[in-house]
Amino acid sequence: MARLLRQTLLAMALFSGGLAYGVWLSSPRGQEWLQQTPLASWSQRTSEGVGSLLPRPEAANSAAPADAVRPSNFIAAVAQKVGPAVVRIDATRTVASPLDPELFNQPFFPQLPQEFQQEGTGSGFIIDADGLILTNAHVVEGSERVRVHLLDGRTFEGKVKGSDPVTDIAVIQIEGENLPTVTLGNSDQVRPGDWAIAIGNPLGLDNTVTVGIISAVGRSSGQIGAANKRVTFLQTDAAINPGNSGGPLLDAEGRVIGVNTAIFQRAQGVGFAIPINRAMEIAERLIRDGRVEHAFLGIRMITLNPDLVARLNRDPARLSPLTVQEGVLIGEVVPGSPAEQVGLREGDVIVEIDGQPIRDAEQVQQLVDAAGVGKTLTLRVIRDGQVRIFQVKTGVLPPDF
Repeated sequence: MARLLRQTLLAMALFSGGLAYGVWLSSPRGQEWLQQTPLASWSQRTSEGVGSLLPRPEAANSAAPADAVRPSNFIAAVAQKVGPAVVRIDATRTVASPLDPELFNQPFFPQLPQEFQQEGTGSGFIIDADGLILTNAHVVEGSERVRVHLLDGRTFEGKVKGSDPVTDIAVIQIEGENLPTVTLGNSDQVRPGDWAIAIGNPLGLDNTVTVGIISAVGRSSGQIGAANKRVTFLQTDAAINPGNSGGPLLDAEGRVIGVNTAIFQRAQGVGFAIPINRAMEIAERLIRDGRVEHAFLGIRMITLNPDLVARLNRDPARLSPLTVQEGVLIGEVVPGSPAEQVGLREGDVIVEIDGQPIRDAEQVQQLVDAAGVGKTLTLRVIRDGQVRIFQVKTGVLPPDF
């Protein structure tokens, strides 16, 4: 009798428009549920309609709290864990009109303002429960007002504690207590192929989550078309769009491994992030001093290779041929710089710094940065085929260099 009743109810589910319910009931899990459900319950719930034949979610989860974490994949778990600490940053700045200033002197242009308010949106993440936020310098550059929006709906007025355009790192302070924070990872341990999860506010779409892998590490600023930056980058194929700048790049455990900062304009699916170890080094100095001083020699450099050397040596205007196949050619010496003061010249080739062979311009920059301001470096240079030694004391990088 019980078996006949169950078969009848299954047929009712299939023929009353509840095909999905009928399919579920005919599945192994549905059959198991059928066997365990009392007939009295069947009769009562059948009178309520086909939909009542399925197990009731509220009954199955009645013991769980309303905010219980639902079992899910690791990406959703990371997003749920880190999302509350990711913020949207709205920065307002005054910019000059792009129109020719002379137009404003014409009688038919009196109503046009010569300046206007420009608003930009970026991302950031909370690194301290009392309201310290890490972001990109270009997100807050020139801003007169900064507003910070949290995922829970709260909005704060922010103050820029410090900004370093050279590394594109900035720190914002908001007045808060017990704010959600991120967990920092170790970017020195990141490997190509590791998972990469980005959270940010691309195109104003708050708390957007994207995922990919670490495509490469140690990308130089020259390689990504940002030669004025003094930092290496993590490369990722996680989608990073305008508005993601300043948001966190996370590993599979939800630890911050980078600060999303750049999109490669000539390709799709290629983004970059500042390694978190370097970002926090800069952030700590900004929090302490409000600014960062970078070491400076005062030279513009070109990395040599055999093909370039051959082309340069064919130039009839060149007074003496290059006699080395690799190293860094000085293309320009900045007037008044430490390099000029010790006698370095355009055309000199740097082949060694403090006993370390030099192969590219990025290596020179890294050694200068590592030395810091006011340190003396020993440069081995080839000039007119002859070896020369120069002792150069690093200066402070000018803001307009």
